Amino acid sequence: MRRARFQQHGDASCHQVIFLQGKAPKEIHAILTQTLGEHAPSYATVKNWVTQFKRGDFTTCDEPPLGRPKTVTTPEIADQIHELILEDRRISSNSIAE
Repeated sequence: MRRARFQQHGDASCHQVIFLQGKAPKEIHAILTQTLGEHAPSYATVKNWVTQFKRGDFTTCDEPPLGRPKTVTTPEIADQIHELILEDRRISSNSIAE
């Protein structure tokens, strides 16, 4: 997984350099395909990177995911929830959350 992210970061850096030379997405894809062979990113990926660069966004790292952070479930919490449900089988999810 780390290698895949490193590879993606490296591909994006290559795209930046070629983009700054004024190349079109098709030219960039052709250069990367010739250089990287079967490991080259797809044309759609190259096109997305170029669009991103045209907007002035030259970041190559993934941004943190949006939305609610993941919650932590421990055996103790699971046991407490189980006890609440055994006490009152009609308990609402809001009551459990509280």
